Amino acid sequence: MPELPEVEALVDDLSRRLDGRAVVRVDIAAFSCLKTYDPPITALAGGMVDGVTRHGKFLDIDVSGTHLVLHLARAGWVRWKDEVPQLPARPNSKSPLAARIVLDNGAGLDITEAGTRKSLALYVVRDPSEIEGIARLGPDPLADDFTIDVLRSILDKAGRAQIKGVLRHQSNIAGIGNAYSDELLHAAKMSPFKPSNSLDDEEMQTLYDAIRNVLGDAVKRSEGLAASELKGEKKSNMAVHGRTGQKCPVCGDVVREVSFADSSLQYCPTCQTGGKPLADRRMSKLLK
Repeated sequence: MPELPEVEALVDDLSRRLDGRAVVRVDIAAFSCLKTYDPPITALAGGMVDGVTRHGKFLDIDVSGTHLVLHLARAGWVRWKDEVPQLPARPNSKSPLAARIVLDNGAGLDITEAGTRKSLALYVVRDPSEIEGIARLGPDPLADDFTIDVLRSILDKAGRAQIKGVLRHQSNIAGIGNAYSDELLHAAKMSPFKPSNSLDDEEMQTLYDAIRNVLGDAVKRSEGLAASELKGEKKSNMAVHGRTGQKCPVCGDVVREVSFADSSLQYCPTCQTGGKPLADRRMSKLLK
């Protein structure tokens, strides 16, 4: 799933490509992705792209005051095409194409979603705050007003909830997902199961610094990269996420995993849990 650093890089890449271009039309190939009906998708035709911005993990393309907003979900992506077919895209259940933006110079943007679990969302709105997911977003962790006191308030309010879940909940903090919550907790040397309200002042500072540094460094590494390069960049720089069974780059211990119904987390026992493996409840059930 694209998270804050990747979406920020998409904003940078698409801003250069789309700025000043006119939208000829937007084709919907997977009707389930379109979540709004007023304004209609045809309202974008003929409009000029005035800017591309981000709200958490949401990508916002301003087309003459009407906003085309994307949430790429778990398996969505955007693919730039120097030339797109002139005929409108047709619905095809076997194709990953969800929508296509056609521009006045013949180029365009394919919005795709892999797999069978379709959760990519496309909205056409007059104001991005009309979208519930944007309206309830928490603070952006790279914004100047995201201070250590803001973080402390969020964690204290969460009580004894496990810190990983609190960090990736978008109403608490916007833009952090499964991957970067693993990474910043590894950088902070904290267990993903640590109660949110149990941090002392030193631990709070360590976590705050990890959030700013891990996300900030990821954004810097992605600057100037095309959309096609972002997934590889993200994967190659992960310390623990997606690296189950491999060596921790910090201490050399084996990265372990805890599995859930539809996701998993990765961590280093030596760096984060005092050498003690966390219980993997799904594996425990299988072994009974």
